[in-house]
Amino acid sequence: MLLTPLISLLLISLTRAALPGIKAGFIKSPLSQKRLTQDSVELYCEAIGTPIPEIQWWFEGNEPNETYAQLWDGARQDRVRINATYNLHSTSTISITNLTGDDSGTYECRASNDPDRNHLSKSPKVKWIRSQANVFVIERPEIKAQVTGDSGKLVLTCNVTGQHLPIQGHEWMRGDKVLQTDADASAFTSYTIEGKMEEHSGVYECVYKTNPAIRGHLNISVPPQVTAYKKSEHGNEGDTGVLVCKCSSFPAVTSWVWYKHGQEPIINGSGRYIIKSSGNKTELRILKLNIEEDTGDYHCNATNAYGQGSATVSLRVRSRLAALWPFLGIVAEVLVLVTIIFIYEKRRKPDEVLDGKAMPQTTRTRMSARETQTESRGQVSCCWCRGWVGEHRFLPYGKSRNALLAPLQCFRAGIRPGGAALCVQLLMLLW
Repeated sequence: MLLTPLISLLLISLTRAALPGIKAGFIKSPLSQKRLTQDSVELYCEAIGTPIPEIQWWFEGNEPNETYAQLWDGARQDRVRINATYNLHSTSTISITNLTGDDSGTYECRASNDPDRNHLSKSPKVKWIRSQANVFVIERPEIKAQVTGDSGKLVLTCNVTGQHLPIQGHEWMRGDKVLQTDADASAFTSYTIEGKMEEHSGVYECVYKTNPAIRGHLNISVPPQVTAYKKSEHGNEGDTGVLVCKCSSFPAVTSWVWYKHGQEPIINGSGRYIIKSSGNKTELRILKLNIEEDTGDYHCNATNAYGQGSATVSLRVRSRLAALWPFLGIVAEVLVLVTIIFIYEKRRKPDEVLDGKAMPQTTRTRMSARETQTESRGQVSCCWCRGWVGEHRFLPYGKSRNALLAPLQCFRAGIRPGGAALCVQLLMLLW
């Protein structure tokens, strides 16, 4: 029983040994590049083979007697970074930051899957395959950048001094946005901004279209320009109040301070106050608002290397019953209207009805402009209607389910409902 697994493992080993290996080969090679001093460069290499080949990076400088030397991750004062992955095939990337003139030279990507490739005494059966790329590091030309303000305008200028590469044009940028572009070959370029310096603070770039591109940086720096998200905030008593201030100017805010008018600065976490500040935004939370203690003006103060700025937020705390005032106003209006209708009905002269005689169903003569609403003893109220053709009816409503349909019944009968009854019906509908 124990021999069966051993035999299976032996057969698998013999099968693998019998399979022919695939020599290493490149599917992506590094490309030669030009860079300026203080820039960075990245080279990429990719190889396949069976088994998966190993990738190494080597460098040969431009000095006459200099030979190839292997590069390691962290070399050249930690400016060299090498990342490699070995999955279905091999990939490797080498990056060098803060380039200097000594970084110019030939960079070689080597790959091999020979089992004895790193043996100290045995010579490898298969030689390392190689792919080379040249890196040219050019001295960065000096750019004189300047910002001047005159007559409500800002003028940004850049000027390349000394020897430089051929210029094919210029671009002015702020972040990723292109502000201006031209095809001028001059070493001098400028960009004009309409407005005050406080309105256009930030980092600007003048880009010279060369190979490689030359970039100059200009900073428009101002004290913090603080604005309140809302100049007036309202909150209900017992709720949490949130006051927000922000600053969109450059450079970023280094510290935020909140304080209430005429009081000491608010300390985060003290009492019912919570302050959250991140970069150019700050937020003050006041827990369980109190109408007497928390109502007033709050100031948010920002500080950076160029000065200070502040904004004011007015907080109004409403009573818990504040939301009921509109409802109470509507109720009061309804009561006044009902009172007026009641007084009007009481003071109006009622029609005479003979005791013991039934009210006629119809009347052929034209009715007067005023009719009355009547109620039989022990019965429900009736809808008082008047008609232009002389027809007069009393339609029951009030306790009936069809009370709200009484005006509609009047119209269907060719009778126009009286003003008081119609007002009562509308009030019932609104209620």
